[in-house]
Amino acid sequence: MAHWNSAVGAVQLARLLGSQHSVRRETQGAARDLLTAGSALPGASAAGGSRKVPAYRSLADGLRLLVLEGRIPVATRLPAERELASALSVSRTTVAAAFEALRADGFLASRRGSGSWTTVPAGKPLPTRGLDPLPPENEGTVIDLGCAALPAPEPYMSEAFQRALPALAPYAHTHGDYPAGLPVLREAVAARYTALGVPTMPQQIMVTTGAMGGVGALARLLVPRGERVAVEHPSYANILQLLRETGGRLVPVPMADRLAGWDLPAWHRTLREAAPRLAYVVADFHNPTGALAGAEQRRELIGAARASGTVLIADETMAELPLGPPGATGTPATGSPGLEMPPPMAAYDPGGSTVITVGSVSKSIWAGLRIGWIRAAPEVIRSLTAARAYADLGSPVLEQLAVSELLSGDGWEQAVTLRRERARENREALTAAVRDLLPDWEFTVPHGGLTLWVRTGGLSGSRIAEAAEQVGVRVPSGPRFGVDGAFEGFVRLPFTIAEPLAREAAGRLAAAADLVRSGTPTPSDVPRSYVA
Repeated sequence: MAHWNSAVGAVQLARLLGSQHSVRRETQGAARDLLTAGSALPGASAAGGSRKVPAYRSLADGLRLLVLEGRIPVATRLPAERELASALSVSRTTVAAAFEALRADGFLASRRGSGSWTTVPAGKPLPTRGLDPLPPENEGTVIDLGCAALPAPEPYMSEAFQRALPALAPYAHTHGDYPAGLPVLREAVAARYTALGVPTMPQQIMVTTGAMGGVGALARLLVPRGERVAVEHPSYANILQLLRETGGRLVPVPMADRLAGWDLPAWHRTLREAAPRLAYVVADFHNPTGALAGAEQRRELIGAARASGTVLIADETMAELPLGPPGATGTPATGSPGLEMPPPMAAYDPGGSTVITVGSVSKSIWAGLRIGWIRAAPEVIRSLTAARAYADLGSPVLEQLAVSELLSGDGWEQAVTLRRERARENREALTAAVRDLLPDWEFTVPHGGLTLWVRTGGLSGSRIAEAAEQVGVRVPSGPRFGVDGAFEGFVRLPFTIAEPLAREAAGRLAAAADLVRSGTPTPSDVPRSYVA
């Protein structure tokens, strides 16, 4: 069996190394923490001082940092030494020495006849699952930035339940199990897709227990154990863990820099060489980076997936939250000043043979509703419905009726408009506070969604998360959103809190960063954030 899931060419690797000079200093600290939780990298002191770094060590450091940032996924085959030496205009001896240093550090493995592929050092546990939600008794003293979710938009949600109660009586005289969902809600969701330019029949919709329930059902149906599943890198932490537990073999595909969406050359290589059975993507305000994939990116990725026989799961959980660029004015029909939304992914594959859409009300309305849906070809919906007898049988009836009430009247748009306004205000408050109190932290402001992906100024995101628990703020570290320990130099900050709490949270994170910078020990068994 191959030891690698994807490959990177010599020219592409040279480009990545060239683009990394500007960030190498910021991520040296993260690399140190992954290796030894504090001891220096081989050659790191030279990089920070006046002594000249040997060429092979500089190359090894650059390759290692690309792995730690997730720009080269773990289990990626590197080009042959001679090819890389030619692309970098260095001697083959330099490349061979760099590869040997990486093998010694635990970042590279090689086998005769199979080449060399990226790894991470053994012996350090990697964060995978989100753990416990914040205990209710701690809500008054701890600021929880683990959940990218807002309180319910009132009074619209309560009014929807009040209207739903009279409609409950006919359903109460039945057994109450509707594996495909209530017909009235399937019709409402299908009508919404049709209004967005994607003609949809109710037979193409299955109601699920949240988006997580939908992705889980699809993974169990479509991915035999051990099959490859391509995922964006970084990606939503809970989905990564779900796919692992259902037996998928994750193949990470790097995101483009600075919210530019997907790295399509990387996707083409992965689809061609790894031939994954399934791919999970978030085109609309990606979690955690906030990137929005453009119309041509969507068209190209779907075409490449169709050619490779890969089914795309498109998660639209954040699609109702376009906020526009910071400072934009005006109120267009989309509710997103200065931003034009591309068509849904399903618009480029309306029959659902390549694109299966997963949606949810958790971000647009309220996570406590636990109502989501799948849009797919009718035969896929029939298979999912039959398999649901061995899962949860169906979703709560009253909640489905409430969501149906929201979708069938003006309540949905009113509630979502309120949600966008609150998220936009929170985004401005949080970004201003972080820029003021943590000036060495770097981020690009997304034009929608609920999450900010932040580079932590050369400090370990995992250690910041641990230290932050001590000063009263919970934040998920970057490796929760990566595969095999990537993104150690990042944290995710949701803009779910307003002033003055946003400034207080930033102040506590600054205190946590000071603890990490000073080397103050932090407990290794502190519960980390629940990730949502």
